[in-house]
Parts: sequence; C-alpha cells; structure tokens
Amino acid sequence: MTSVHEDRPVVRPTQQDEVAAAGSEVIGGPAGRWARLGTDRLTPVRVVALVAIGMFALGMVQKMPCYEWAWFRGISSQYTHACYSDIPHLYNGRGFADGLVPYFDRLPTGDMEFLEYPVLTGLFMQVAAWLTLPFDGSVQDREQAYWMINAGMLMICAVVVAVCVARTHRRRPWDALLVALAPALALTATINWDLLAVALTAAAMLMWSRGRTVAFGVLIGLATAAKLYPVLLLGPLLVLCWRSGRRREYGEALLGAAGAWLLVNLPIMAFAPDGWKKFYTFSQERSVDFGSFWLIITQRTGRSLDVEAVNTYATLLMILLCAGIGLLTLTAPRRPRFAQLAFLVVAAFILTNKVYSPQYVLWLIPLAALARPRWRDFLIWQACEVMYFFGIWLYLAYTSSDDKHQGLPPEGYQLAIAMHLLGTLYLCAVVVRDILMPERDPVRRDGSDDPSGGVLDRAEDVFALGPAAHPPRHGVQRYEGAQVEWGTTAPGAPRAGGTART
Repeated sequence: MTSVHEDRPVVRPTQQDEVAAAGSEVIGGPAGRWARLGTDRLTPVRVVALVAIGMFALGMVQKMPCYEWAWFRGISSQYTHACYSDIPHLYNGRGFADGLVPYFDRLPTGDMEFLEYPVLTGLFMQVAAWLTLPFDGSVQDREQAYWMINAGMLMICAVVVAVCVARTHRRRPWDALLVALAPALALTATINWDLLAVALTAAAMLMWSRGRTVAFGVLIGLATAAKLYPVLLLGPLLVLCWRSGRRREYGEALLGAAGAWLLVNLPIMAFAPDGWKKFYTFSQERSVDFGSFWLIITQRTGRSLDVEAVNTYATLLMILLCAGIGLLTLTAPRRPRFAQLAFLVVAAFILTNKVYSPQYVLWLIPLAALARPRWRDFLIWQACEVMYFFGIWLYLAYTSSDDKHQGLPPEGYQLAIAMHLLGTLYLCAVVVRDILMPERDPVRRDGSDDPSGGVLDRAEDVFALGPAAHPPRHGVQRYEGAQVEWGTTAPGAPRAGGTART
C-alpha cells in the first residue's frame, strides 16, 4: 500500500515516454534499475539549471551576427540572419542612452511619446541602462553592452523559470527539461524582456503548489506589473476554487495580487499618469499586426480592419473561450489540474489577440511543460513555433528589401502563421482530451491528483455540473499501473488521505 502523497519515487520520463527514452540514447540510454539519481551533486534541479544556461548561451551565439554588425548596418541583414532583438534598438529609441527617465520624460523623437512597457519591465530596462553607464565608446559599443547586460539578466530569469518548473511537480523534476531544452526559448529569449514576467509567473506557480496562497498572489501581481498576461491565471483559479470550495484561499491570492500590482504601479500612476497609461492606450490603439489570424484575414481580403472592431471581436472571442474553459472545469469528470487550465487560458489569449510577437511563445513554454509533459506533443508544438520564428524574419526581410528574390512573400508568411496557430491548437486539444479523459494525463497515470494544485490537490468537490455533480457512491478510477479510490465527498478526485494501490 503506497500513499498518494509526494513521498513516492521520482518519475523518470525515460521509463514512461518513448521519445524521451529514444533521446536519452545521446547520453547513454535510459537509466537502469540500479541508477542512483539525485543523490550526488548533480541533482535533477541542478542538471535542469545547467542545461537551461547552456541552451540560453546557444541562443546568444545565434544572435552573434547581429551583435557584431547586422543590427547596425541596414535593416534587412538582421532579418535574413534571424537574429533581430528589440533590446539594442530601444536603448536609443526609448531614451535610455540619453539618460531619460521612463514614464516621466517625453521622448524627443519618433512616434512614441513615452515608454510603452508596463512599469516593472520599465524598471528592468532602466536597471540595465544604469549598469551600462560605465561603458564608454560609440553608440554601437553602448548598444552592444546594453544587450549583453540584458542577456545576462534574462539568463537569470530563464534559470528561475526552469528551476521553478522542476520544483513545482515534486515527483516530476525532469519534466523541466522540456523548458530547458525548448528550442523556441533559446531562439526568442533575448528578443524582448518577456522572460521577466515568465519567471515571476513560474515562481507564482511554485508558490501555489506549496500552498502559499498570498505569496502566489504577490508574485502574480508583480508578473502582471511586468506583462499583462499573468493576470489571466486568476480566472481559471477562481473556477477551480469555486468547484473545490476554496474561496478563502482564492481571496488571499486575489488580495495579494492586487496589493502587489498597486504597490508597483501607484507611484507612477500618481506622479507620471500620462507615461503610466501609455502601455494600455498603445495596446488598445495598436492595429492588426504580425502573427495573428487577423493579419491573414487582412492580407487575404486586401482590406484593413478597423482597430476598434478588432478589439471588440477579439474580446468577445476571448470571453467565449474563457466561458468554455469555465464550463469544462465544472463539468469535467475529475477536477482539471491548475496547470492545464493556466495553459489553456493563456493559449486562448494568444490565439485571439491581434498581434503575436515571436517571443510570446515564452509565456506558454513552462505552462506547457506542466500541463502536458509529453515530449512528442511538446516537440510538435515547438517545431511549429520554430518555423514561425524563421518565417516572420524572412517575411520582414522580404518587405524591408528591394530585392524580392530573398525572404518570404506574404503567402509564405501566412503559412507560417497557420503553422503557429495549428501547433498551439494541437497542444490545446491534447490538454482538453487529458481533462476529459484523466487516464490519458501523464501526470495522473500513477494516481496523482494535482501536484501543482497546492490547496486544490486532493481537495473535495463542493460544486460541479453535469455528470461530475453526480458521481457513483463509491468509485475506483483505474490508471495504468495504479487505481485510485474516492467517495461521494470528493467527486472526481481522490479523497484526502486516500491510497493508490499499485
């Protein structure tokens, strides 16, 4: 008799995942029965951190043609080498090179009056600018130094993401290799500053998995102060807490998030209101842009879409998808895992938004590793994102050059967008299938409930709809290699203190 709690052995992906097993042949094959893992200095978490650093470094090497010359000589070269980054360009373009204070000082040139980033990201950019001050030389030298300093800071964020994912599911630390080895992470990590918000969100997920509801809320609030998308996680969490009766814990998280967000934003709101609101007005006024299905419609029809109309339609689509996710949460035979719903709601935002910058894939990578830790599905999705990564730069090379023999024409770019959309929809589909058929969920196959759920893990259900509201008086859910019992007080989930028979 083995407890369903977290005192069971660490899961080895090479014993459950055929793709992981095949890939392990590169380093000698799957671990044998006598292998001792996690008992020496190379624990799973440390291995994941080292791999993340190595992949991040490879991504920096991929940017070297731009670092050395392509950012500074013409426009199209940085696209043909697929090494574009906003970071060096915005060092001058947003006044950091001139010592301007974000949100307070108006920008003297360009079409942007103030910095168009959330407050915490602006602070991150400013800290990097301060660290660049000791570097003298030409503008190019300082832009290179600024990018390199930002890359170092973002590398720390990438390691935080990987380590948090490794520690979120206590028995599945090796799943974080999905994050550390993700090719899209290496390619997009230094395009912009998104990894700051991703790291804070990953840390918040770790805190929630440990039952630290206030710490989760504070980190989500800080993450939302760096990028808007993390606030979306509070939506599915509300429905999960509603189904499980954990309203007090949700209230603590919500208050923590609101307090942390206000603490960061209120000073700028009070003393530089015009600069503070620029991010929000810019997001509303921004026209249909790269990567969205709205752009495919625009290019295929030859008509520009009204910005207000697109904002309205995108909002309605997002509301409908969120309503569907909420209904799925309340009617699923077993309460969905938090990571599954977090992935679905962020993916819904990405799919309906009017712009998809290539670094937005970073938002989904840690959530995907927690929601669907299967190498085949993850790599299929990553392949689609890598194709989109190269597709957008080749398209920009085509549009920015007079030589139409290089780059990707609009039809090719539309195909790249479609690949990104289909890859994301595919991963959403398998996550939804796991929710409707929990026996297909890799995390739950051994009888686990919701290892990243914190107070939700093995909690009783107090509200559900459809068949989930009327479970059998005594049920046994069978999974591969395990069966889990639950009673009428915990429909769809093992009762607290239950056992898994193996």
